[in-house]
Amino acid sequence: MKMSAIDWVSYVLLVIGGLNWGLVGFFDFNLVESLFGTGTFTAIVYDLVGLSALWSIWAMTKK
Repeated sequence: MKMSAIDWVSYVLLVIGGLNWGLVGFFDFNLVESLFGTGTFTAIVYDLVGLSALWSIWAMTKK
């Protein structure tokens, strides 16, 4: 299975999102908010992680 650039970006963002949720669940520590605050950029990161999940679902169903 050859992965395109968008697949790689999607998987990296999903790993970042998963690690962040693990930190929130285990330690009540939100790494994304601690790095970027609670502003617009943090919301963009969360949006990109969500879009990455949708892309991954779509990519898995087409193969």
